[in-house]
Amino acid sequence: MAVTEQDEQTENPLLEGLRLRRTPEPCALVIFGASGDLTRRKLFPALYALALRRLLPEQFAIVGVARSEETHEAFRDRMEQAVREFGRDEFRQDVWDSLAEGIRYVATDFADEEGEDRVAACLAELDEERGTRGNRLFYLAVPPAAIGTLIQELGKRRGRGGWKRLVIEKPFGRDLATARELNATLDEFFTEDEIFRIDHYLGKETVQNMLALRFANGIFEPVWNRQFIDHVQITVGESIGIGGRAGFYEEAGAVRDVFQNHLLQLVALTAMEPPIDFTADSVRNEKLKVLKSLHTPGPKSVVRGQYGPGFVEGVEVPGYRDEEDVAPDSETDTFVAAKLYVDNWRWADTPFYVRTGKRLPRRATTISIQFQAAPHPPFEDIASEGLRPNVLVVHIQPDEGVSLEIGAKVPGQGMTIRSVHMDFL
Repeated sequence: MAVTEQDEQTENPLLEGLRLRRTPEPCALVIFGASGDLTRRKLFPALYALALRRLLPEQFAIVGVARSEETHEAFRDRMEQAVREFGRDEFRQDVWDSLAEGIRYVATDFADEEGEDRVAACLAELDEERGTRGNRLFYLAVPPAAIGTLIQELGKRRGRGGWKRLVIEKPFGRDLATARELNATLDEFFTEDEIFRIDHYLGKETVQNMLALRFANGIFEPVWNRQFIDHVQITVGESIGIGGRAGFYEEAGAVRDVFQNHLLQLVALTAMEPPIDFTADSVRNEKLKVLKSLHTPGPKSVVRGQYGPGFVEGVEVPGYRDEEDVAPDSETDTFVAAKLYVDNWRWADTPFYVRTGKRLPRRATTISIQFQAAPHPPFEDIASEGLRPNVLVVHIQPDEGVSLEIGAKVPGQGMTIRSVHMDFL
């Protein structure tokens, strides 16, 4: 990338290493599980957004790998439709065409040598055509049961040329034992700085803004504790059902699909102590302290449920047990709610109410912090609505923003108080 005169004037050598390069090095992105929902809804719209902002290297290629038979052209067309449907940015055909030139598809389950050879041959061809220099970013958007074998095969065939990096989507294993087993397999073939265990929820703008809200504003941190906060509510609600994901959902349920990753990440961001800096290690260490402090909830503090048949926006929809490929006597949870406690100095005895579910009345993800009521409000007898506690709500999706509920005087004669919202979008 050419350096402009302005770049040279504003360059600061003291910041070297503290900011990301504008574009990464040449590489080939290999997506395993490319026929899945995650690739369509999240990965390709995100890749297109990067291309639109010129944040991808010129020497870049994408290889989709999945079991279903499909041509390069058919895969490109399907991903183009996904970007049009799920992307947030204006669709520009020239940007997509430029990105699509480097897109390939390989049909294999990568469990046999022939399949491995086809992927390797495709990557070698792209090294020549696209100049990707043997650099590989492997994205594992596959079921947890397939990850261990796939890591072993990738490790055995990693080669010596270029760097190799590995991105693993949640859920990471099925339970503690399988997660530890998976970590042992990773350690055998990859170094820790080559491994990226991710939760795509952390990429949402308002989730990241939670850190700025807390630690960049002096008015919040002094009252962000058990003395001033009555309780916290975190909701991850979806109005859709499981769609075509019965195979995955029957194995996972709401606890493994959302609770143990998305919800607990939001709990950690809300409850964590200020990190010494905003490097990945520092933030992760503070989140880990929160997770280690969580009190294991008992049966009376957990509710599990499953959606039944009904109507969504006037359209009749089936219940979970009536969904295709779901067992008629399935006990899989599609809703879970829990009352959690963080057993540390800051949050002792402050409940965190968390819940997630499908087929709820509306799609909404929010973090609500309800503060303690005023100890002796002089307006209690004359307030028209009664004085409600102050509530700070962080809206994550579908509409991002922050709102604060406060008490204010109703215009006119007399002293009547009502709750109003200050919205920051």
